[in-house]
Amino acid sequence: MNFGMDILSGVGRFSSNDITLFNSKALLRKFNRNEILLNKGGVSTSAFYIITGEAYQFNYDDIDENIIDLHTEKEWCLNHTSFVTQKPSLAIIKAYTELTVLELTIASIHELVSLSPSFFQLGSVLEQTVSRVQYFDNTNTAEEKYKLLLSARPQLFQKFPLKMIASYLKITPETISRIRAKK
Repeated sequence: MNFGMDILSGVGRFSSNDITLFNSKALLRKFNRNEILLNKGGVSTSAFYIITGEAYQFNYDDIDENIIDLHTEKEWCLNHTSFVTQKPSLAIIKAYTELTVLELTIASIHELVSLSPSFFQLGSVLEQTVSRVQYFDNTNTAEEKYKLLLSARPQLFQKFPLKMIASYLKITPETISRIRAKK
């Protein structure tokens, strides 16, 4: 299938030749629900573009999953720190549902950049994967975090349970319930 045009149009401007190159390097992969895309201690060597399904990143806080990021369709998914530094990941990336992705390895990204400078635009993908910081600005109240997330990424509220969203926002599910009851 030819997903390159749809994916790359959200990143920047690419020629038809660039799209053909992208499609030749991207690997279509499927993951089952709860299957691991990246394990703690593994080095993130790939970026995944989610075609269908949802995934999430977490680490363990004692026995509880501490949600670091939530990923839905038409989003890039990777562990930014491990991907950039090529050091072991402190987080786990797991399929929340059945998942279909296009995988780009670091080697394939380097090869694409060497073949066409247009692929330097893929760097913007890395910027998107660190956007989570805005929700955790110390000046934001729980209600502000909730409203920010609701306006910026409303699809998360249809795809993930409130318990996971609460963990992602670093607030309790009860706090989310109180915020929602205010409406």
